[in-house]
Amino acid sequence: MTKEVLSISQLNEYIRGKLDADPLLNQIAVRGEISNYKMYPSGHHYFSLKDESSVLKCVMFKGNAMRLRFRPENGMKVIAMGKVSVFPRDGAYQLYCSALAMDGIGDLYAAFEALKKKLSAEGLFDPAHKQPLPRYPGTIGIITSSAGAAVHDMLRILNKRYPLTQVRLLPVRVQGAEAPGEIAAAIGYANHYQLADLLIVGRGGGSIEDLWAFNDERVAYAIYESRIPIISAVGHEPDVTISDYVADLRAATPSNAAELAVPDMNALQQNLDAMSGSMAAALARQLKASRQRLEMLANRPSMQKPTGYLEQKEKALELLKNRLVSAQTQMLNRERHRYVASVSKLDAMSPLKVLTRGYAYAQTEDGTVLKSVDQVEAGQQITVSLSDGRLSATVMKKENVK
Repeated sequence: MTKEVLSISQLNEYIRGKLDADPLLNQIAVRGEISNYKMYPSGHHYFSLKDESSVLKCVMFKGNAMRLRFRPENGMKVIAMGKVSVFPRDGAYQLYCSALAMDGIGDLYAAFEALKKKLSAEGLFDPAHKQPLPRYPGTIGIITSSAGAAVHDMLRILNKRYPLTQVRLLPVRVQGAEAPGEIAAAIGYANHYQLADLLIVGRGGGSIEDLWAFNDERVAYAIYESRIPIISAVGHEPDVTISDYVADLRAATPSNAAELAVPDMNALQQNLDAMSGSMAAALARQLKASRQRLEMLANRPSMQKPTGYLEQKEKALELLKNRLVSAQTQMLNRERHRYVASVSKLDAMSPLKVLTRGYAYAQTEDGTVLKSVDQVEAGQQITVSLSDGRLSATVMKKENVK
């Protein structure tokens, strides 16, 4: 029986399909020591994990590598999470790493991811819930340890940048079992008594265990429910906590939080000076334009010799009057000519003019003009009008002529 012959590519794809279908290999955590660690310009990270007797090739692509909270180094013991699959071109299997945690904190990292997923689903990270920071806070509340260097750095920067702001320190423990409760209570206290326009919540750097109070859900809910805007300032730049996700603004460090909280007084002074200079220049331009206009008005003939202006207007009025009188005279002459022409036409059409040419017209006694013989009877009295008088006559006989 002849078996199917596969190409190398087909075989590698077949093996990759088998590995990808294995649920264990799709979500796996591997403990080992980093070796041959390289980060390429593309942003992808390539390394190996080894123990006493074996080596596993690993790759972490740029998108996942950007979320690292520490810099991996050769010899570092870590726990790598991801999936095992085959790279078909080389025919070698490797771990496609999605997350790295330093060995010994794997449980904390798992707890962090679980809480992050839960709070995200509840909407605590929703950008729509973020409050804007006050531009010029009158009072800033700092919730941190009074013994740490972070609070002194923040006080120094706040006083240097914007000494008009009043600072209130609410001292709390920032690590240990009691820390989350104290931090959450301080946030609630500041809100209840409206102690500040802005809160800075955080601490200086440390290990993940040191920063763990800011991964507590009690602190997360207190930040979310705060009516006072909050800046989260926990640890150093690579450190990311749950508080950073919930807060209205995340600062890289406590010092950075102080810089973000208030404006720079020197920069404000420069802006005010620039605005003052611009206003003065604008006012000077306006005054100059007004002065020029005043001079132009003052030089007008009407201002130099008011009587000359009145005389000019009087001449213009006289000219206008003469034009009106002339127009009225012309109109009256036209109307007079039209009247004479109309009278002549009416006179020519007058019955009296007809009578002067030897014609007459007859009327009955009631004044009706006779137009037909049928209007009178024999013996009826009529009046005959001539050009120079009337005749009273009696109809002797009537005769129709057709």
